[in-house]
Amino acid sequence: MITLAVETAEDWWEVEALYDLCFAPGRTALSSYRLREGVAPIAPLCFTARDEAGILGGAIRNWPVRVGGKLAILLGPVAVHPTRQGEGLGAYLMRRVIEEARELGWERIMLVGDYPYYSRFGFERLEGVEMPPPTNPDRVLGQDLVPGAWVGVTGLVERAEDCNSAPAPHL
Repeated sequence: MITLAVETAEDWWEVEALYDLCFAPGRTALSSYRLREGVAPIAPLCFTARDEAGILGGAIRNWPVRVGGKLAILLGPVAVHPTRQGEGLGAYLMRRVIEEARELGWERIMLVGDYPYYSRFGFERLEGVEMPPPTNPDRVLGQDLVPGAWVGVTGLVERAEDCNSAPAPHL
C-alpha cells in the first residue's frame, strides 16, 4: 500500500537523493531549474509516496511560473525509485497533483516532457509558450485546469517569485 503525503522539510534530503538517483547528474543545469531558483515550490502540490514501511518510492514537486503575465504551475520534477517503476506510482502522483491543483483554484499547468507519455494525463503541446533555451518546443506541454485557461496565453515562461501557494481565482 502506498501513502501520499505533502512533502515536509524532513523529506527534503531524501527527495533530493531520489531525484539524483533518477535523473542525470546535470539535471540542475536544465532551463526548468533556472525558473525554480530562489522561488518556493507550491507546498500543497509537492507530494511524497511511501510504502507501508515508510520507504520513499516516489516524489513530485511543482513551482509557480508566469506565461504572458498569467500564473501557471510548472509540474515537476516527478520521480519514481527504479525498484518501484512500472507499478503506476508516477501516474498516481500525476493524477493527484492535477486533481489537487484544480481544487486549489489553479487554472493552468505545464511541463517539459514527452508528449506520448503525458498526453494520457490530458497534456497537449503549447503553441507560442517558450521555455528558456535550450528547450525543444515540442516538449512544452500544458493542460487547462479550467476550460480555455491556455487560450491566448503565449510568451516566455518566467519565474513567479511572488506566489507560493494557491492563486486567487482567474489569475
